[in-house]
Amino acid sequence: MTDLRKHFPITSGMLRRQVAAVKAVDDISFSVRKGETLGVVGESGCGKTTTGRMIMRLLEPSAGKIVFEGHDITHMKQRQLRPLRRDIQMIFQDPYSSLNPRHTVGAIVGAPFRLQKVKTEGGIKKAVQEILELVGLNPEHYNRYPHEFSGGQRQRIGVARTLALRPKLIVADEPVSALDVSIQAQVVNLLEDLQDEFGLTYVVIAHDLSVVRHIADRVAVMYLGKIVELADRTSLYESPMHPYTNALLSAVPVPDPDKRKGRERIRLQGDVPSPLNPPPACRFHTRCWKAQEICKTVEPPMVELKPGHQTACHFPENAPAGAAETVAKSAAL
Repeated sequence: MTDLRKHFPITSGMLRRQVAAVKAVDDISFSVRKGETLGVVGESGCGKTTTGRMIMRLLEPSAGKIVFEGHDITHMKQRQLRPLRRDIQMIFQDPYSSLNPRHTVGAIVGAPFRLQKVKTEGGIKKAVQEILELVGLNPEHYNRYPHEFSGGQRQRIGVARTLALRPKLIVADEPVSALDVSIQAQVVNLLEDLQDEFGLTYVVIAHDLSVVRHIADRVAVMYLGKIVELADRTSLYESPMHPYTNALLSAVPVPDPDKRKGRERIRLQGDVPSPLNPPPACRFHTRCWKAQEICKTVEPPMVELKPGHQTACHFPENAPAGAAETVAKSAAL
């Protein structure tokens, strides 16, 4: 993804003229390596789901470029995208609304085979039953309907549908947020096992940083349509550089009472600004305790301050000596 943007127009009047735009995603760039899991985290409304839907081409980007295995898919027509759907699939957030209640499990999980006209040895029913068994469901569930299952089981049905054609990339949009904690662990472990078995690549969108820490190799932190920090899991969780990342991590529950006592909770002041009219320069400066005048006038560039650790902040924390000078030089360019 290069310089990716998605602006939703706001129109007015009988002629439906555009008067403004909601800047849901505004100029972000990142890559996903084969076989890895990239976590995308941030507050609600920061643009995570919009980013995932653009990767899937369920939304048309306003600008930027999406390249998958060397092929530019940014503006592919639906007819051209159909074969690509075999390689890129999505796990949706809500297991209650993402399954058609009028269809049986067999029809839901078997739909990809029929839509892509894929023939399987032994027929679609046998293939579907094998996939159900793979995700921890009984093959006899083939003729049942979604309302007969629990939330965790429904999410497994969604995972089974996603896996039907053995995709290469899976975008998981908060795959466990609607589930109980014990069921969350089961689904996360299932995703990890499937990744090991089939060599899958994941983009996991979540607001639960504990889940992301468990499953992700690298983590991208989004705020108001921008990526403000991108690093490998260990570096980001142990030495976050962006103040916003620090604030998010300070809110993660700690089960150890002794560690919890000596921990400082960072409470952000004010509400998240509207993506309709985001603050100029650094979008976080209205809530940041480190903000200075430059933060209101100059947008901080995304700079690699440690190997593999990038952040967009004029005054990064936990940064090596000379980091401020490096950011200043990049901003001047």
